[in-house]
Amino acid sequence: MKSLEGKLALITGSGRGIGRATALRLASDGCDIIVNYFRRRETAEQTADEIRALGVNATVIKANIGDPAKIEEMFDTIAESFGHLDIFVSNAASGVGRPIMDIDSKAWDWTLDINAKAFLLCAQRAAGLMEGRDGKMVAVSSLGSTFVWPTYAAVGISKAALEALTRYLAIEFIPRGISVNAVSASAVATEALKFYIREGLIKDASQTTPVGRMVTPEDVANVVAWLCGDQSYMVRGQTIIIDGGTSIAPWNAVPKKGEG
Repeated sequence: MKSLEGKLALITGSGRGIGRATALRLASDGCDIIVNYFRRRETAEQTADEIRALGVNATVIKANIGDPAKIEEMFDTIAESFGHLDIFVSNAASGVGRPIMDIDSKAWDWTLDINAKAFLLCAQRAAGLMEGRDGKMVAVSSLGSTFVWPTYAAVGISKAALEALTRYLAIEFIPRGISVNAVSASAVATEALKFYIREGLIKDASQTTPVGRMVTPEDVANVVAWLCGDQSYMVRGQTIIIDGGTSIAPWNAVPKKGEG
């Protein structure tokens, strides 16, 4: 029996990138998947087809999680169609990249709504569907919650809020039998990253990560899968960093291959 066989997971923004990798990883462990997307239905359907090829069920639901009304509609659909939920991965993210002095109320609200408030609203609804099922919730953050990167202020602050919310949810949801944690990755090899490298906002992490390669969506998905399993039972309210050592040692402090 696969470790997550019979479980049902909702992964927001799971048509591509980290969300897609997480969906496929959980599906490989026997979990049925709800693929959420907002703009790119074709990629969401492709992900769903790949999930079904692994021998589990996949359902595609369109919802803009930056809109509370759409969150309600999504969870109403899940409640009516399935009546329960076992795993919720808050992955969908967006944000406005601007220097502090150029951030207006609209940019601030857009970024915080999608990256932080949506996790709160989704967690509240998901909790009601997880009663008595040993539910698992995992939020996807980034090192920008603690590091300062050019034009990343609004996003970084929203991720810091996401991690704080993870801690509060973790304690308040213990009586409900629900585990809540987060993962925080450094630069991940996705389409979104190419923009930041092209614009010169961050360096090519393959040159600065101590282990000598970039973090992949699969690296993140593997940790999320572990947090969704039984072996992580005593891990609560933590943000697990996935960065190949970037946050604890500068590149020149680590011997290159063949030197150590």
